[in-house]
Amino acid sequence: MSMSQEPVDWRKSSRSSTQTNCVEVGRTADGAAVRDSKDPTAGYFTTTHRQWRTFLRALKTDHFD
Repeated sequence: MSMSQEPVDWRKSSRSSTQTNCVEVGRTADGAAVRDSKDPTAGYFTTTHRQWRTFLRALKTDHFD
């Protein structure tokens, strides 16, 4: 599968459906992109696959608590 550098398939957590302070995550060819769901035209930042996996692992192990 070949993907462009532009993020695709933006998603917001289903747990944040009633919240207004949310982020959305999109897929890129090299990893993931993150943007503010309230202002999606303001831009986004990107991460590599490795950076994204490391971040998710840290979230799942309560590294930020």
